[in-house]
Amino acid sequence: MTYPFLKGHGTENDFVLLPDHDGSVHGDLDPARVRALCDRRAGIGGDGVLRVVRDHVVLGEAGTGLWFMDYRNADGSTSEMCGNGIRVFGRHLVDEGLHDRAEPLPVATRDGVKTLVFADSGGITVDMGVPRLLGDTAVGARVGAAEETWPAVHVDMGNPHAVAFLPEGGPGLDDLGAVLAPPSYDEAVYPHGVNVELVVRRGERHVAMRVHERGSGETRSCGTGACAVAVAAAAADGAPRDVDYRVDLPGGTLTIRWTADDRVLMTGPAVVVARGETSL
Repeated sequence: MTYPFLKGHGTENDFVLLPDHDGSVHGDLDPARVRALCDRRAGIGGDGVLRVVRDHVVLGEAGTGLWFMDYRNADGSTSEMCGNGIRVFGRHLVDEGLHDRAEPLPVATRDGVKTLVFADSGGITVDMGVPRLLGDTAVGARVGAAEETWPAVHVDMGNPHAVAFLPEGGPGLDDLGAVLAPPSYDEAVYPHGVNVELVVRRGERHVAMRVHERGSGETRSCGTGACAVAVAAAAADGAPRDVDYRVDLPGGTLTIRWTADDRVLMTGPAVVVARGETSL
C-alpha cells in the first residue's frame, strides 16, 4: 500500500507530514514506520513525523473537531509539543486550502491547544502557552576529549528543557564538534529525558544556541527550545515583558516574546518543500 506524504521544515528542523484526516491510513502510528520515514539514508529523512488528523482521532469523545498535530520524534516516540513542527503543520493546512490564512488557527496538541497567526510577510506566530521555570540543574557535554559540565535552568514549555549558558572565555558553540553527543543530565530531574540547549550571548536580547533533542539527537533548530532559552535569558536579565529576544540557531533565526500576561509567542518561517507517495 502506498500513501501520500509531504516534506517541510521550519528553520531547517525538518519533518515528514502524513495527511490522515480521519485516521484511516495510519491508525495508531507505528514507531517502526516513523523510524523508517525519518531515516536519512533509507527513508525520506526528518527530525520527526507530523500526522495531520482531526483531534477526535486521538482524543476520542474529548475531541472538538480541531486539527490535531500528532507529533512523533525520529525514534518513534511521542512528544508533547514541537514549535517548528506546528508552524510547518499550519503552513500545510493553509497551502492546501484547509484553513483561511486570514484567520487565527487553533491546533490541538498533547500540550493543549496552540493558536497560530499568519503574517503577510510569510512568518507564523504561535502562542506557545505559559512557561514554567522549575529551578536549577546541571548538564554536561563532551568538548574535545573532556566532559564539561555547566549549570542549567529547568524550563518547561510543555516539554522539558535544560538551558545552559556557556561562560565567556570557555568553550564556544563551535568547540562542541560537528555533532553534539548525547548530553549528560540528572535522570532524577528528567525521568523521561530532556531537551538540552547550550547557549552563548551575542548582544542585548540576542543569543545563539545548539540543541540536542530528546528522541531525535542534535537538530538544526528547536522551537520549544528557543522559547525555553529566551525565557531563561529574560529571567536572568531581569528583562521587562513584551520585548523580543532574537535566538539564532544553526538553521535560522526565531523571534521570541514573553508577554505581560505570561504567554510565550514564537515567530518564524515554515515551508513545505516536497510531496509524493511512499510505501515505507
